[in-house]
Amino acid sequence: MDAESVSRLRRAVVKLSRALNSPATAAGLTPTQASTLGLLANRGPMSLAALNDLEHLNPSMLSRVVTKLDSAGLIERHPDPADLRAVLVEATPRGETVSQTIRSQRTADVLSRLPALDAAQVRAITEALPALEALAVALEGAGNGG
Repeated sequence: MDAESVSRLRRAVVKLSRALNSPATAAGLTPTQASTLGLLANRGPMSLAALNDLEHLNPSMLSRVVTKLDSAGLIERHPDPADLRAVLVEATPRGETVSQTIRSQRTADVLSRLPALDAAQVRAITEALPALEALAVALEGAGNGG
């Protein structure tokens, strides 16, 4: 892949990301807050260290995100029964509902735009998914995720 193709891919991913973040913004969340809430809603309670490993945030940023979500009643903190010095964070029922609403809206947004593409374009996107997923994992492994 040449530099121009990489540039086109990067621009397309940025535009997609912005469009897919619209439901989070509508819910009053930043993309990072929505991502963190989504992880907790999907994976259940976890330590801040585990959450940080998945989100790749610096500790002060993670602390701000968790505090914001906690203040909004979307997550709650509990003592970790395995280590009373640590806490576990988990989505509240309201947080799970907000996360599901964001996820559903993102899916609906994409589905509503697919008819504007021709069948070959939809097929090309579908066939590119494994390669895009592998690229995302490779970039995340290089410390560029989150």
